[in-house]
Amino acid sequence: MLTANWTPLSGASHAIALDVLINGPLSRAELARRLDLSAGSLTRLARPLVDAGLLVEVETHNGDARNGDPRLGRPEKPLDVVPTSHHFIGIKLTGDTAYGVLTTLRAEVVASQDLPLIDAAPEAVCAVIAELVARLSAHGPTVTAVGISIGGQAPDHATVLAAPFLRWHDVPLAAMVEAATGLPTVVENDVIALTEAEHWFGAGRGLGRFAVITIGAGVGFSLVIRGHLSRGLDAGLGLVGHVPLDPAGPVCFAGHRGCSTAMLTMPSIAASASVALRRQVDYDEVLDLALAGDPAAERIVADAARALGRLIALAANMTMPERVVLSGEGVRLVDVARQHIAAAIAADRDPAASPVDFDVRRGDFTQWARGAAVIAIQTYVLGAD
Repeated sequence: MLTANWTPLSGASHAIALDVLINGPLSRAELARRLDLSAGSLTRLARPLVDAGLLVEVETHNGDARNGDPRLGRPEKPLDVVPTSHHFIGIKLTGDTAYGVLTTLRAEVVASQDLPLIDAAPEAVCAVIAELVARLSAHGPTVTAVGISIGGQAPDHATVLAAPFLRWHDVPLAAMVEAATGLPTVVENDVIALTEAEHWFGAGRGLGRFAVITIGAGVGFSLVIRGHLSRGLDAGLGLVGHVPLDPAGPVCFAGHRGCSTAMLTMPSIAASASVALRRQVDYDEVLDLALAGDPAAERIVADAARALGRLIALAANMTMPERVVLSGEGVRLVDVARQHIAAAIAADRDPAASPVDFDVRRGDFTQWARGAAVIAIQTYVLGAD
């Protein structure tokens, strides 16, 4: 397990450092306002953080450091962390590949690499992870910790209870990787990890309530409420994959007709198109054919887009988020069929409801791996659960 804390800070000092990490650089005046502290208290609490090098004074982008109270008569330099003071490795495991990134303390990606998983046995995967850690470590100074994300359940951040894509049950992955690399390691569900990355350093930063929907090999959903990710005993089971969206849709592996897994996953869309076209096609080819005007591909893509719109509307109606973040390797669907998505959202929303603010986060498996790194960052600065 990853047990290292950032530093032994008091509650108020830790709050200052954490706010600067997530939202910095920030002036002392802004920090005092955000944390409801007096100017004197902020100065007293921040001074040892600066003296210890945890926070540093930085110049503003325009070179003018006077962003505090102009009545003070002297310039005030904002406070920031040193992102390169610590580096973290994040690894996303799929059924056939380990994707890795090296990041700074602020989750900025320094390097990325992936390696195939020839053998899904835990010992073989651990060996690949160790090799990936060694390769990524060569791109920077000492690595502080490793985060690993999986499509499955790891409620104690150490043991993978179940990972369907790898056919794993009760695998002590964190301990295995720590033994192989000598680095503190934490394990988390991939959608939760991605959501935490958006929460601290992405489209959800500063929002008290937002939802994340992912489409790719599976369909994922996560919700942040009052600044905290909503968790439960069933987190990591992929329950949103069973939500019914189209009573006339195809059947998923569990026998559910028109559920989000059957309608929205890349394998399901490719399978439906392959049957309709009478030849094997992959997900991107289906989207390309739809753009080119192929009738069968257009129908399948339009059906998927309407299903996605219904899922977005359902999330918005049930949880009333400030924003819905769409992510995952399958989000190109939005570029190809946005009009169908928008129409489906509108059809399932009350006319008096506010427009749904949805933010599309385009990327690849690097984004998933970055989410794993953020879990390691969070555990380091907040301490283990």
